[in-house]
Amino acid sequence: MMMPMEEKVDLESDEEIPFSASATRKKVQPFDSEINIASHVDMSKSWILKRIQMGPLRSIYIVLIKAKINMLLPFGPLAILLHYLTGKHGLVFLLSMLGITPLAERLGYVTEQLAFYTGPTVGGLLNATFGNATEMIISIYALKSGMIRVVQQSLLGSILSNMLLVLGCAFFSGGIANHQKVQVFNKAAALVNSGLLLMAVMGIMFPAVLHFTHTEVHFGKSEMALSRFSSCIMLIAYGSYLFFQLKSQPNLYSPVDEGGVNDPEDSDDEEVPEITQWETIGWLAVLTLWISILSGYLVDAIQGASDSLNMPVAFISVILLPIVGNAAEHASAIMFAMKDKLDITIGVAIGSSTQISMFVIPFCVVVGWCMGQPMDLNFQLFETATLFISVLVVAFMLQDGTSNYFKGFMLILCYLIVAASFFVHVDLEKDNS
Repeated sequence: MMMPMEEKVDLESDEEIPFSASATRKKVQPFDSEINIASHVDMSKSWILKRIQMGPLRSIYIVLIKAKINMLLPFGPLAILLHYLTGKHGLVFLLSMLGITPLAERLGYVTEQLAFYTGPTVGGLLNATFGNATEMIISIYALKSGMIRVVQQSLLGSILSNMLLVLGCAFFSGGIANHQKVQVFNKAAALVNSGLLLMAVMGIMFPAVLHFTHTEVHFGKSEMALSRFSSCIMLIAYGSYLFFQLKSQPNLYSPVDEGGVNDPEDSDDEEVPEITQWETIGWLAVLTLWISILSGYLVDAIQGASDSLNMPVAFISVILLPIVGNAAEHASAIMFAMKDKLDITIGVAIGSSTQISMFVIPFCVVVGWCMGQPMDLNFQLFETATLFISVLVVAFMLQDGTSNYFKGFMLILCYLIVAASFFVHVDLEKDNS
């Protein structure tokens, strides 16, 4: 019994001695170095991930890299480069539009992140305000350059785009995604917004009617005075609406809870902000500044783009510019409609239209007044009629408090009719001034 054991031990020791020599090290050492390299790589990866998760790198990744739409960000600097290197205004205009689109969408995203820290009502107001920041910046740049018709038509186009295209796509997508049930929303809140839109139509219509019926007391002056007075009234009305919404009757704007109990998984997903409060404020400043820089190049290229692309300035102002500015509203409205949260969709689409018509347009009139620019509420007959009919169509769509894909499809078709109308429309601003 002992001999085999000793032989076994000797055999084991004999095997170990040669394998512990240099030959063994040549075989074992590469394997050890691979393990060390792999461990170092894993450690460096985990360190990078920790740094991304904890530091500002994570914020940069989430805001500027994570979303697929950020692939369009390089078009902005490229547009500025081409502006100085070439005189191709059409190309500069298209690249500026592509460059502003992801910035507008990211601005909406950052505003939604800020809403986690401010509460839903103030967050919705912030979303509408910063969602319209792109339009306001473009409008102020155009107003500074004396392009009053571009300001009027781009703001009109933003209202039409939000009411018809954004809301239509949201209703259509939500109806397809939730085809097994009828989607509902808060009818009372939607009707208040419809009433404000009709009031805005009234404020815009009377200066146009006064001008085209030639019934002004003082030709040219009465129309401007009425526009400025109406703008101040509209700003007071919008301020009262905010007080009504935030302080006086906040329960009116509580969402309709159809099922009685919210899905906890959805709430968990949405209740966690991805970036901190100070990061959101910093990103709001950075994105707004970059949008304002690109807007200057975009406005400068409008007339040249109209000539080189053989496209009316009215079509560019009413249809193309608002699609860029409404990128944030478009994405978020469709997303919320597909999640069956139509109250947020209505707040984004119709709330944005209400804010442009009752705040941004009157604000631009007052800013033009301060700048010495003759900005008024006379949007001309064709534009005013288009707005009036569109508001009526949307008001009828919202009156029963329900949504389906057919309503969305009709709104999209209405927007196509509007777009075709402005493509063949010749702006007679010179004759009417």
